[in-house]
Amino acid sequence: MVPKRESRPTIRDVATLADVSLGTVSRVLNNNATVKPAVREKVRKAIEQIGYAPDAIAQSMRFGSTHTIGCILRDMTIPLLTDFVRATHDTFASAGFSLLLSNTEGREERERALLVNLASRRVDGVIIGPYSPIAGEFREFLSELKVPVVLLDRNEAAWLDAVMIDHRDGMYRAVKRLLDMGHRRIALITGGQRLYPARERLRGFREAYDELGLTPDEDLISAESFLSDAAFDLVSKLVQRSDPPTAIVAGGMDMLSGVLRAIRASNLEIPRDISVIGAGNSELAELYSPPIAMIDWDYANVGRIAANLLLDRIRGNDVTEARHVIVPTTFIERASIGPPPEGG
Repeated sequence: MVPKRESRPTIRDVATLADVSLGTVSRVLNNNATVKPAVREKVRKAIEQIGYAPDAIAQSMRFGSTHTIGCILRDMTIPLLTDFVRATHDTFASAGFSLLLSNTEGREERERALLVNLASRRVDGVIIGPYSPIAGEFREFLSELKVPVVLLDRNEAAWLDAVMIDHRDGMYRAVKRLLDMGHRRIALITGGQRLYPARERLRGFREAYDELGLTPDEDLISAESFLSDAAFDLVSKLVQRSDPPTAIVAGGMDMLSGVLRAIRASNLEIPRDISVIGAGNSELAELYSPPIAMIDWDYANVGRIAANLLLDRIRGNDVTEARHVIVPTTFIERASIGPPPEGG
């Protein structure tokens, strides 16, 4: 018979219903391996029957853990990040951890404030994709954090675990394909060179030209911002030049919409007047007419890797050196690229 009660169920209620001691219930809740499977199942059924939920605050005070992970991203509205968040959440949930998401809007002071806030909440670890370079005071601040940190697509803090995307290879393949089609005036727009993704994309861009003994037009390379509005402004100016590019590669997963708006506003047709390649596959790229060629990667896999790297640190597994995992990219060729226009 279920014990009568007026307040929320307690661990004593679970013990009474399962006909075991309080200590046995506690060992089941803490995944103690000494509990026999039959007893564990009996306690589990009792917990489900009366709807018992452990007091998270009391548990965190007792065991020094909140079973909460902080995740700091620049902009959670970017569609591609949904795969990352879902995979990260599922990996942590299966290990008994909750995921707390925060948005920095690309501001360094907000990144730091969020890190301080998460540390004060006693999270067990943090995944962060910083938009600002890790240098100076920010670098020192990260080194003093008392929780394990995994970087997302950054390699600046070499002592931290990181999951990085092979932007160099993806960019090389995309630009090489355009060069093979006959393009020579290829524009690249990407973020600031102090950030790993932009540096690697620039490296792949130049290597594709070097392999053919060619030299890119430096006036067509812009490494300023990953934001969509910045992409709109840059492309609007590029296509108005007396010697405009015959192709544009957008090196940032939030840039494609700005590129397409600028091309449409200039009354240009893709790929007749200009070829376009984006980064990070999306519904926009697939459903646009014509579909947009993309440099792509598995962001769900990035999320799973980042979560497991952090879980290793939290569990105290035998890990000493920082681990830097590189996730491969692919080039998806679509109808948005073609030969350069006549005279281009």
